[in-house]
Amino acid sequence: MSSPRRRAAAAIALSGAISAALISTPAASAGIVDGTALSARPATPDLPASTSANWAGYVATGGGYTSVSASWTQPGVSCRSQTTYASFWIGLDGDGSNSVEQIGTEADCSGGRAAYSAWYEMYPNGPVDVAGPISPGDAVHASVTYNGSGRFTLVIGDRTKGWSHTFTPHLDNPALASAEVIAEAPSDASGVLPLSNFGAVRFTGASANGAALGAFHPDPITMANGGTTKADPGPLSAGGDFAVTWHAG
Repeated sequence: MSSPRRRAAAAIALSGAISAALISTPAASAGIVDGTALSARPATPDLPASTSANWAGYVATGGGYTSVSASWTQPGVSCRSQTTYASFWIGLDGDGSNSVEQIGTEADCSGGRAAYSAWYEMYPNGPVDVAGPISPGDAVHASVTYNGSGRFTLVIGDRTKGWSHTFTPHLDNPALASAEVIAEAPSDASGVLPLSNFGAVRFTGASANGAALGAFHPDPITMANGGTTKADPGPLSAGGDFAVTWHAG
């Protein structure tokens, strides 16, 4: 099964301009980003502060991010007749910036059957599929590191199956504006795609710049559309652990 091409590409400035490759991205405060309204609420462990049409997880903003990493257990998806998609990833940028450096896994449904895969993306370049089998329950680890002069190191591995891949792409003038650990409903040219029922995904050891993600006071993001919650993050522990839970809506 081929997946859409498509991840959360770089955010455009708050002018409301829309890139051909971009549908929507979250932000850390109330406003309009790429035509998507975002609501701000007080941050508490049980009440996420922002909403997005396609992201759920935690986003650290403020700039100066040169690395991000996390581990997660690959979720299985419950497939019916509808074609659906879900991505689980870590990355730099994409929230209020024109660059994206992301790597993660996929869990899609087509014709009642599930397909699992890995990928990375350096927007504005398109996503690249990563070779290696992935199954529900596998232990996945990923990292993105900026080495200076436009050079990045992206790593993803399946510790259960014993494979790992390292990529060294180049991207001129990266913003390095944010660091994210996210579950996503992917997008294509028509908009945000239906989200796979992934139950829950648990991220562990989420970090940025070598410190636990919580040290940067990241913004918790709930995925919602028209007042209907599609997925939301639980509390972030001191060690960088949290879960994102799918909702039937």
